[in-house]
Amino acid sequence: MREFKYVITDPEGIHARPAGDLVKEAKKYECKITLTKDGKSGDCKKIFGIMGLAVKNGNEVTMTFDGADEDVACEAVEAFMKANL
Repeated sequence: MREFKYVITDPEGIHARPAGDLVKEAKKYECKITLTKDGKSGDCKKIFGIMGLAVKNGNEVTMTFDGADEDVACEAVEAFMKANL
């Protein structure tokens, strides 16, 4: 299992468009990818799992990766987060 923490810098937080893009990125990988904020978690392969967390600008989130391709997925999703959120 791998994980990283990230503070959201997008002024809008994780709204519909970036949430959809994050789901597309997460679905490229086999491993389970979870987004956690304030003790609540959502499946990164389901848009409502992400949107339900209401992540705002300045919130710290933890991304957790568990499965066969977790190393590759972690690096790719971390790069995606830094570039888009």
